[in-house]
Amino acid sequence: MNIIWHSKSKQFHLYNAKISYIICVTPVGDLGNIYFGKCIRDKEDMSYVVNRFGLSNVAVDADTESYSMELNRQEYPSFGTTDFGTQAFETEQSNGSRVNSFVYKDHRIFAGKTALTGLPATYADDKEAMTLEMQLEDEVAKMSLTLSYTIFEDHPVITRHAVFTNNGASKVMLTKALSACLDLPDQDYEWMQFSGAWARERIPVTRKITAGSVSIESKRGASSANQNPFIIIKRPNTDDHGGEAIGVSLVYSGNFIAQAECDTFGRTRILMGINPDRFSWPLEKGETFETPEAVIAYTAEGLNSLSQTYHELYNNNLVRGKWKNTPRPILINNWEATFMNFDEEKILKIAKKAKEAGVELFVLDDGWFGERDDDFAGLGDWIENPKKLPQGMAGLARKVNALGMKFGFWIEPEMVNPNSNLYRRHPDWALGTPGRKSSLGRHQLVLDFSREEVVDHIYGMLSKVLSDAPISYIKWDMNRSLTEVYNIDITPQEQGTVYHKYVMGVYRLYEKLRNDYPDILFESCSSGGNRFDAGMLYYAPQAWCSDNTDAIDRIRIQYGTSFGYPISSIGAHVSAVPNQQTGRNVSISTRANVAYFGTFGYELDLNHVSEEEFEEVKLQIEFMKENRELFQFGRFYRLRSPFDTDQCAWIVVSSDRRKAILGFYCLRANVNSLPGFLKLAGLSEEKLYVIEDKEYYGDELMNLGVTLKTLFEGGFALANDFISCVKVIEAKE
Repeated sequence: MNIIWHSKSKQFHLYNAKISYIICVTPVGDLGNIYFGKCIRDKEDMSYVVNRFGLSNVAVDADTESYSMELNRQEYPSFGTTDFGTQAFETEQSNGSRVNSFVYKDHRIFAGKTALTGLPATYADDKEAMTLEMQLEDEVAKMSLTLSYTIFEDHPVITRHAVFTNNGASKVMLTKALSACLDLPDQDYEWMQFSGAWARERIPVTRKITAGSVSIESKRGASSANQNPFIIIKRPNTDDHGGEAIGVSLVYSGNFIAQAECDTFGRTRILMGINPDRFSWPLEKGETFETPEAVIAYTAEGLNSLSQTYHELYNNNLVRGKWKNTPRPILINNWEATFMNFDEEKILKIAKKAKEAGVELFVLDDGWFGERDDDFAGLGDWIENPKKLPQGMAGLARKVNALGMKFGFWIEPEMVNPNSNLYRRHPDWALGTPGRKSSLGRHQLVLDFSREEVVDHIYGMLSKVLSDAPISYIKWDMNRSLTEVYNIDITPQEQGTVYHKYVMGVYRLYEKLRNDYPDILFESCSSGGNRFDAGMLYYAPQAWCSDNTDAIDRIRIQYGTSFGYPISSIGAHVSAVPNQQTGRNVSISTRANVAYFGTFGYELDLNHVSEEEFEEVKLQIEFMKENRELFQFGRFYRLRSPFDTDQCAWIVVSSDRRKAILGFYCLRANVNSLPGFLKLAGLSEEKLYVIEDKEYYGDELMNLGVTLKTLFEGGFALANDFISCVKVIEAKE
């Protein structure tokens, strides 16, 4: 890894063994992009790439009379001079002008990476990364702009963010501040987004990029299940196993926008950052605004390679603390077993049976606090309900600990029910627009986490519970979108700050709880996958993947999630049948075979399964304990897409390639068809592997494949829906 500054040509070259990123100071003093892609040799001057020729009806710089931003690739473009594409930022100055011209003044290059203020971001020590910070100034607007670029030693990744500072005496309104722009030299790309809704999150959607623009966004206050803040730009021939692709992932949990724009001169512009809709940020003299971080990754080796880059980077340089690269405990959650209808006796009965099966952690879900017997009451009153927990959370936790299990519980700290003591005391603490009725979602309102006193109050209530009881795990839920977003304590001109300040408040509460209770494993949740993003992973190393626990639907959801997020982050459980979301009956073996490729746990009462199934559960837990480090932190490859066929397959491989675990799933039976072959991936070509007492060389398994008949004892039953298998593949000594 290195960053080279060529002072004569005014060009920067960031590179490692896999990628190069080359930036230049343009003839008008701003920053232009020369190249991003596979690593190339360094060269003193690559200015031939810059197109300085004006064309008819193209605006050009008045001094050069030839240079046009419209005809060249920009690093962080503005609108209003000679670039007519979508801008990365916009300011409104005291005289009403929205024109900016930031020009290069200075830079610094240093080892390592600095933290962002109050925001999640990747981190690195001096040996893992190098950073380039570019200082630009707009002398007319009296503003400075710092663009930050970090390149990692071991990953084909560039991270980017921007910092705006007002140096003048007059207030400036920042009305748009994206995290990154990437201008590419051609338009032969496809766009991949990950879309859906509650219970069907992160479904891959691919479309051709053509003249014009395509974008996804969230305006819900959270990153959303509808669109994920992660996109891929790939060549049309790129698939999981080969080809060129670029990923852009936003380390942020609020409103966002991602856009690809093709102009009529052959340029493709990729933009990502905070959604400018409903955003405005006043900057008084000396004040700054820092954007979230965008993580840009490159591959020339296919989408599996791109995914593995994000998996490894996020596991090693985003997740923090005790649970970084640590296998997760096998848990049982009582939600689908009891909903809110429970008492301590019922909970302990479930826990005892779970302990008998080998479960390590019991999680008490919604309904333990306030007057909470249904969705209509109690949120905001984080005090134990003595009718359900006569000895409080501490008493129940110690009894579960005495069984030999750890204990955790569910919270939804950002919400309040109108029927709660908190709301009756502080109705003004809920988001709401003066003079208008407030919308409800799940019979609840949203607390205004843009206000520090609200965050501090919730922290005080939760910390009392956590300080009194031996708690090992917290499931943090968030069950509705933000509406009527307004802060009654600030001026009309400041209302455009509320969405972003809300997210910053969520991050602040997470950070306070993590600092005071560093051993707790946090799992984020937002009606399942409504806030499954890289920003959350900085605070909670795993996320409840979806409220849809049906194994067949989960295959698709987990498959889509794997494109941008580590397997260790995917909360995946075995639930009861008929499934409570779909009504589908799936064998307990297939339910486990899907959930293995995640954090693994159970969402049912094991007292209500058959003796035969209970014995199978014990074997499942034993198998997961033996292999969970490989499941959660091995190198993951997608082999067969459930969106292209009626089957799905994936494999996880150890770093030394001596052991792998294959998962294969039949979503729908096919009549009158041959079983066929499944090509594996990630193995060593030279090693001899054993599958079901049969021996195969790695090159055979990856190029010819293994027959599906081999994978299923007694033959492949083509007439059966929802069958599956998980096979351990080990190299011979």
